[in-house]
Amino acid sequence: MRVVFYAPFKPLGHVHPSGDLVIGTGLFEYLQNRGHRLMIASDSRVRWIYWTPWRWPELLREARRTAGRVRRFTPDIWLTYHAYYKAPDMLGPSISKRLDIPYIIFQGAFSTKRRKKIKTLPGYLLNKKSLCAARHVFSNRQMDLLNLGRLLPQEVISYVAPGIYPKAFPFDGKARADLRQQWNVGDDPVVLTAAMFRPGVKTEGLSWVIRACGTLFRGGKRLHLVIAGNGVEKEKLHRLAAEHLPQKVTFLGKIAREHMYRFYSAGDIFVFPGIRESLGMVFLEAQSCGIPVVAFRNGGIPEVVRDGKTGVLVPMYDSDRFAGAIEKLLTNAALRRQMGESARTYVRKNHDLDINYGKVEEVLETIAQDRDRR
Repeated sequence: MRVVFYAPFKPLGHVHPSGDLVIGTGLFEYLQNRGHRLMIASDSRVRWIYWTPWRWPELLREARRTAGRVRRFTPDIWLTYHAYYKAPDMLGPSISKRLDIPYIIFQGAFSTKRRKKIKTLPGYLLNKKSLCAARHVFSNRQMDLLNLGRLLPQEVISYVAPGIYPKAFPFDGKARADLRQQWNVGDDPVVLTAAMFRPGVKTEGLSWVIRACGTLFRGGKRLHLVIAGNGVEKEKLHRLAAEHLPQKVTFLGKIAREHMYRFYSAGDIFVFPGIRESLGMVFLEAQSCGIPVVAFRNGGIPEVVRDGKTGVLVPMYDSDRFAGAIEKLLTNAALRRQMGESARTYVRKNHDLDINYGKVEEVLETIAQDRDRR
């Protein structure tokens, strides 16, 4: 297939990493590796563009340029990744219609509450228009699938479980031994966490981990906290760690994703609340390496962590249960091993992208073939 690919929220290669970027890049690379020819339609980012009118003339010019590139490419389908009210697809629907190309959305989202506020009403209307123009819409969240069913016929929407490539996140025994020696943790259980140190829910989540571990440490529990990540809130988090866990925290800085499996392999528990987390790719990565998870039961996390089987999920902002879940795993090595093994199996069975994206590829090829027949 010849596929035009567009990511209106965050273009591939964006300087700020995120789970959304990981998913979009993974989808693009999967199709490329399967032998399909892909062209990026545009690097234009349209986040909140309907409230930045000074950008509209450039968007119109970009639409004309994109239409020319797409026409010359002669694609079989147009595939837009992650369209929602903050970043509705302003290019795909009109260009696809003009050039008679099947228009498809991966990770489409629809929320009627966005029509109730002036700030989000334009994005709601534009996103609704693009969803209704789509030949097929894929969702990687069950809640989004439910909401899409209020707008679109069931036959044009599909659920695709979020995933990773488990072979990229194996358990590495040598890395475990090497890193634990490097961190000088001895026999203490190691609590791992990772996030960008940016303002908002990421730093808030890391703060929850530091405080909970501090409470347990002051209560006499043996542990060492290891944190991967970097960003503008670095000094704030360092101060918090020094206050709550003196001499018991190791900050590693930013770790490239391709090396994260070594980090996960060296730990015993992965802990991150995941406040308003859409999906949380780190939870899948940690579980793939055989590490049980502790997180809040919110957002898309229950879709990637089996509560009581591969980790422990607690109610949002319940500090006692959050600390209690960490303590439960800290003090029970047999339970950690059992959950870790279940986690490794669970990811390979349910969240392997080679399997899950194979279903996406089948739908795309069927639509492309239907177009050829017409």
